[in-house]
Amino acid sequence: MNRREFLQLTATAVASAAPSKPKNKIAAVTTTYFFRSHADDVITRELEGYWLCEDFHPTPIQIVSLYLDQTHPADVGVKLSRAYGFPRKASIAEALTLGTGKLAVDGVVLVAEHGDYPFNEKQQQLYPRFEFFSQIVDVFQKSGRSVPVYSDKHLSYDWTKAKRMYDWSHELKFPLMAGSSVSVTFRRPEVDFPLDTEIEDALAVGSGWVTDGGIFHNLEVLQCFVERRKGGETGVRAVHHLQGDEVWRAAEQGLWSKDLMHAALNRAERPGKVARPEDVKGPVLCLVEYNDGFRGGALMLPGLVNEYLAAIRVKGQRQIQSTLMYTPPENSNNFSMLVHGINQMLTTGTRPYPVERTLLTTGALSFLMESAYRGHKRIETPMLKIKYRAPEKSFYAHGRGC
Repeated sequence: MNRREFLQLTATAVASAAPSKPKNKIAAVTTTYFFRSHADDVITRELEGYWLCEDFHPTPIQIVSLYLDQTHPADVGVKLSRAYGFPRKASIAEALTLGTGKLAVDGVVLVAEHGDYPFNEKQQQLYPRFEFFSQIVDVFQKSGRSVPVYSDKHLSYDWTKAKRMYDWSHELKFPLMAGSSVSVTFRRPEVDFPLDTEIEDALAVGSGWVTDGGIFHNLEVLQCFVERRKGGETGVRAVHHLQGDEVWRAAEQGLWSKDLMHAALNRAERPGKVARPEDVKGPVLCLVEYNDGFRGGALMLPGLVNEYLAAIRVKGQRQIQSTLMYTPPENSNNFSMLVHGINQMLTTGTRPYPVERTLLTTGALSFLMESAYRGHKRIETPMLKIKYRAPEKSFYAHGRGC
């Protein structure tokens, strides 16, 4: 046995003999839980660990309870609670208190996506994120202490509710994280920018999922790039939802760039059956005007695009930078990096990116759906004066993805 082998063997023996640190106890709160649902994509990774390319990450936390609002016909949540030995609780309060009458967990994962919930007249699905969150906060207030919370996707379909969730986190001083898996997934190629880059224009290009759930992903893709522009984020002053022929008229008026669209489309790996952008039926464009004068957009092209793409024009660079936000269809592994960030927040209290990113995209989304409902009118948004600084180092999954 050589010296290196001896040292490796010794280190392994010491590590195995050392007592392991108790894992943070986490309550899982969800609407419904079936294969490839967001609950499965997030909570199951918290149970089993997850892969980032060739690196396996065992879970650093322990799920100790589950609140399940609706049992899906193909449920896996109840089965996994039995397999892993944690109880399904009848209420959110019980999931957080574990029968003690006070907060008994170290963190909460809230996944209110999927399930039998109605749509309103604005094509917003009324997931009870705010209602679940308020019950979590009620336990915090009664217990006199609080713990980190992750809330999946946008904070709420309603701006007022979303802002209240954000304000609660400040009032009770607990870390809050939210957002899309797409903005933190693998990038093909790995396009990124240092802080204070002079970005002139940006466009996210996505698929035909044009209710609020789909538009949100595209807005987060846009925001994860443009928040790095010179001066930092200043908030959004107006939004405008356009559809059909008005999308192409807006390009002719200089409100968005077809050059950016084509640069983004060149990164597509799973194009649809439609041959040209102009042949798309029912394209949707979401224009976002920022307080510092910057303009960005999210373009949805049903039948042509099946992925999430982005294109960015930087001052002084002739070539437009573009990338594919890769979401592996076979295993939803775009969620692994998101869970990696959630675990950072649950175990250390520090977030990999500001929750203000999602607060801003939540607000922009809410008023974009209002714009569509009002006949595609431009809507000014003085309430979205949300300033924040992006992290020094962008948080996303490195490598090509698998």
